[in-house]
Amino acid sequence: MPTSEYAKLADAIAADIASGALKPGDRLPPQRSFAYEHGIAVSTASRVYSELLRRRLVVGEVGRGTFVSGQAGRGTEALGEPRGIKIDLEFNYPILPEQTVLIAKSLNGLNKPAALDAALRQTTSTGTAAARSVGAAYLSQDGWTPSPKQLVFTGNGRQAIAAALAALVPTGGRCGVEALTYPFIKGIAARLGISLVPLAMDVDGVRPDSVQRAHREAQLSAIYIQPAIQNPLGITMPPARRADLLRVAEELGLTIIEDRVYGFLDEAPPLAALAPESCVVIDSLSKRVAPGLSLGFIVSPARLRESIMAMVRSGGWTASGFAFAAAQRMIGDGTVAELVRLKRLDARARQRLAADRLSGFEVQANGNCYHLWLSLPQHWRSQSFVVAAARRDIALTPSTTFAVTPGHAPNAVRLALATPTIDQLDHGLRILASLMSTREEDVDSTE
Repeated sequence: MPTSEYAKLADAIAADIASGALKPGDRLPPQRSFAYEHGIAVSTASRVYSELLRRRLVVGEVGRGTFVSGQAGRGTEALGEPRGIKIDLEFNYPILPEQTVLIAKSLNGLNKPAALDAALRQTTSTGTAAARSVGAAYLSQDGWTPSPKQLVFTGNGRQAIAAALAALVPTGGRCGVEALTYPFIKGIAARLGISLVPLAMDVDGVRPDSVQRAHREAQLSAIYIQPAIQNPLGITMPPARRADLLRVAEELGLTIIEDRVYGFLDEAPPLAALAPESCVVIDSLSKRVAPGLSLGFIVSPARLRESIMAMVRSGGWTASGFAFAAAQRMIGDGTVAELVRLKRLDARARQRLAADRLSGFEVQANGNCYHLWLSLPQHWRSQSFVVAAARRDIALTPSTTFAVTPGHAPNAVRLALATPTIDQLDHGLRILASLMSTREEDVDSTE
């Protein structure tokens, strides 16, 4: 059979989806059955399904099969923008009722001519000496105190990730990432021409043997992971796993890009505390403070700092002077530290509420964080559950959004607990618990 035949078969299925002959939620036959029906090799059937996954026309769920996507066109590689939905369990920006008052008090005086004049001037990737000093002191944790000379700044955390990736991984290179990972890393890597390699995980996070295996198959240039409050699973890597992972990374000569955007909710120190020359630490202010006031931090070993600075400049990712000025004030006067204290309490309260409302279901959660991973009963699948929740004005994120490899997503959804009020969260969780107990076909037949 000519090589192009797999594409023709994929086109035929795509046409059936477009015409409505195949509807969202319809299950495609197993690949062996598809191969038999069409008189083709199983390997060719696999290429057909891979092409459909690439086009995002179908989704695959481990142990469940391949289904026509319920959200074709929305995309599965990254979250969209916040939608006008009543209970948002998709986006995870904690904003406390009292925080605006605290921030306003801290920024009082920034509108005065002298202060505003300084804040509106051109900045560089390294900021000012004062900004580096304040930033380094703030990022310090037990056992880890970065030098101000290590700091590089960006406009936000995503830009910090992009700069670190661009500096460490050449175009066409490979970067190891958690098999379920921060969705935006996929788009960043695609724009940089970098291949992401999924690394197997267990209850303690990335398995060191999966790093070794991936590196043997084809050399990795770096690893990107979230060792504290991992997104979406909430895992904080225990000390023994950290030591094993760092040992393997050192043996293979790999640098670890350590994303600590949720690290402020946990006491665990960064991996850089154990191996400062092997780790690039990424952090930001958007979760700690508010999405409208962002500043990205990169703590780099001296050997990489110039390369990272060059990438920040070439990418146009330099932070604004106003962000520097605001961050310096809020960090310096303790406002950010107070917001962190309050958000830690808030996250724990929301996790307790979720544990109560979802009692009896399979939940993976970290009691300190703002999200949880909800495995679905066998009579539901993630895409259709997200659609059913949306009909009830609840936004969720399906597992496919986090899966690095198309077709390898578990039957689960992520719930982000930060955005709704407590009353909204309570109401939404009760609805989801009820929905979990209802069979998918029963829901579809009544709507």
